[in-house]
Amino acid sequence: MNAIPQPDSPAPGSNPVTRWTVQAVLDWTTRHLAEHGSQSPRLDAEILLAQSRGCQRIELYTQYDQELTTEQRAVMRDLVKRRANQEPVAYLVGHREFFGIDFAVDPHTLVPRPDTETLIVELLDLARELPTPPTILDVGTGSGCIAITLATQLPNALLTAVDISPAALSVAKANAATHDVASRMTFLAGDLFDPLEPTTRFHFIASNPPYVTSEELSQLPRDIRDHEPHTALDGGADGLDIIRRLLITAPDHLVPGGSLLCEISPEQSTRVIELLAEQPAFEPGRIVEDLAGNARVVVAATRPTH
Repeated sequence: MNAIPQPDSPAPGSNPVTRWTVQAVLDWTTRHLAEHGSQSPRLDAEILLAQSRGCQRIELYTQYDQELTTEQRAVMRDLVKRRANQEPVAYLVGHREFFGIDFAVDPHTLVPRPDTETLIVELLDLARELPTPPTILDVGTGSGCIAITLATQLPNALLTAVDISPAALSVAKANAATHDVASRMTFLAGDLFDPLEPTTRFHFIASNPPYVTSEELSQLPRDIRDHEPHTALDGGADGLDIIRRLLITAPDHLVPGGSLLCEISPEQSTRVIELLAEQPAFEPGRIVEDLAGNARVVVAATRPTH
């Protein structure tokens, strides 16, 4: 079934369409994507059509009766076909909003998600209590959404962003330049803390690590399982492989009283607190809930020196 039929070809399940207006294309695409498993077919349709027309999504609401050009229809037809094949919308249009900021993304980077904004809010509250400009390490930066958002919100902060993927770091560097914070950021390629000098210390370490279990990974929706980078998702048999390593090594790179903030799956909260208790360098940890009331971020401060 071809997406966005020609004007003389009726959309399935509807009356023949002779004018492919914005309204007609949105209605047809919404039905088509719903039939192909999209969980947000209308939103997907609007984002893809705005991309095809080179406009903001909100502008579509004043353009309902405008017909698409032949070129716009061709672009839209290709995007809808790819979305129906479960490619993520963010990759199709090349960007995703996070914390009110637009980030370039591609298949080398995880798509930023609203759940991670919980970590941002918590770290900002802690950082603003410091008497000095904060130093922050983002481990597994991906698109750079955590580090760059913090840099935009904390004008005096110095950020270091690490990722094992050089391709992901290239995306993060471009995003930092776009948002004019590159001068306060350092990007390092490597596995977790490996690229750091042994004596380097930070006020905060932030991370959205892989925490999906290997079994869960195979059961994720196709747009995630088949297209987003598995290195950013797969946390091993219990989802905690990388989190364990973070908890063990993070104290070596935190100042006394510094904090680790790590995104987790809600089901892991009890076990993560238990793992924290095994690390004598940390104070007892606490869990921060997201807006839906789910355990989302663990916060652990190192013990201060006396």
